[in-house]
Amino acid sequence: MSQSEITLISIAESIDDLARMVKDGFDGVDKRLSDHDKRLDKIDGRLDKMDGRLDRIELLAFGDYRRRIERLEDEVFKQKSMAT
Repeated sequence: MSQSEITLISIAESIDDLARMVKDGFDGVDKRLSDHDKRLDKIDGRLDKMDGRLDRIELLAFGDYRRRIERLEDEVFKQKSMAT
């Protein structure tokens, strides 16, 4: 075997070693990303529920104030009518 053949074999082995190291570095990344996706889906679900709750609270709070304001307006209208 000539020196150039030995060098080529050495380079090929180095490339194979590098490929294995890169593969080892990426092993498990898909599973970790999948786990993160599942966690984000759970968080999204919780945030959606919170949005719904806040919408209901807002509706209840402002709905109550709306009724109170309407009653006050009615009362003011009656007072003005009685004054004239």
